[in-house]
Amino acid sequence: MSTQITSPVMKEEEEKEEGTNEVVQEEEEEASHPYAFHVSGPRNLTTLNWRDLISSSWKDANYKRTVIACFIQAVYLLELDRQENRSQESALAPNWWIPFKYKLTQTLIDERDGSIFGAILEWDRSAAMADLVLIRPSGAPKAVLALRGTLLKSPTMRRDIEDDLRFLAWESLKGSVRFKVALEVLKSVSEMYGSSSVCVAGHSLGAGFALQVGKALAKEGIYVETHLFNPPSVSLAMSLRNIGEKAELVWKRLKSMLPSSQEAQVGNDGDKNLSLGLKSWIPRLSSFKNAGFGVGKWVPHLYVNNSDYICCSYTDSECSGDKNDDADKENVGPTNGQIAAKLFVVTKEKQKFHEAHGLEQWWSSDAQLQQAIHSKLISRQLKSLYTTGGTSSQVMQGKPPR
Repeated sequence: MSTQITSPVMKEEEEKEEGTNEVVQEEEEEASHPYAFHVSGPRNLTTLNWRDLISSSWKDANYKRTVIACFIQAVYLLELDRQENRSQESALAPNWWIPFKYKLTQTLIDERDGSIFGAILEWDRSAAMADLVLIRPSGAPKAVLALRGTLLKSPTMRRDIEDDLRFLAWESLKGSVRFKVALEVLKSVSEMYGSSSVCVAGHSLGAGFALQVGKALAKEGIYVETHLFNPPSVSLAMSLRNIGEKAELVWKRLKSMLPSSQEAQVGNDGDKNLSLGLKSWIPRLSSFKNAGFGVGKWVPHLYVNNSDYICCSYTDSECSGDKNDDADKENVGPTNGQIAAKLFVVTKEKQKFHEAHGLEQWWSSDAQLQQAIHSKLISRQLKSLYTTGGTSSQVMQGKPPR
């Protein structure tokens, strides 16, 4: 019987070889990962260079939409990198902002589960100068707050779905800790750089937060560029509100048909009881009247797909349940040169839900968008802005508050 003896030198060499093999294997897995930027990212992407000093790529709406969608994808991957304990070298997220000359400066953490739900990406001047981009191109924001949507992974699924249900039930996300954190961060960045140099964007649930955070700042006169991808529009609260509004309309018509003697009595008692009954448990946006949206004020960009039932209500009157709703006809489209939002709709034929709701479609090279007329749902979502007696609007667009 012979005994094989391994020298310390040979053992050390074997350990180094094993470590090298592990690194190579990790790099190969990274290179083929479906979420790697070169695998699933945008194709034929224009690289920023000195020419952007003359003609900025950011002035192209398609380029801007592509970049901002990539920033949101980066937030999804920041959380996945955290969950999978990826090292800085093997992390997937950075490659989704580095090509655009941005850097990560802050992550937004949900204190309930420690998950990353948002991030601040700022213009990386040093990286840009390395490619002879001496100044920030026109149209490129100094900072972007990107917010992810629901991530169906066990560490985050519970809290994500909790906020999904919050919106479904109440059409509001203000009760979530994420709303408070996002609002504080966005306000802080706006004070630092000026609101005209800041952008907020989100996908799905993240778009819901971006919409409400942007709206909250707009009420204070801080108008931040806002991009919403597949924003949620289906709401149990909205359905109940529609029922309440129609019930009140029917009651008013019925009341007008009653004899004058009975009408007076009903007007004192019945109308009061009905009003209390409806307003006590159904939020009433119709109390905000004559809301105007100037072109130079807050004009969010919405990107929707008709095959996505989560956001289809923004374009499909049947889906939103507002067909032949005479009470809201004044909100169908812009009037007197005023607009509420810019709505972009995918013009592809009917798709499966996972494709229609996916973020990848917004940087796809074959994305075909058309700008739609402004829907009643958008007007309803934004109706409470710029009303008399609201929050002071002394802060002008592009100027940080003092």
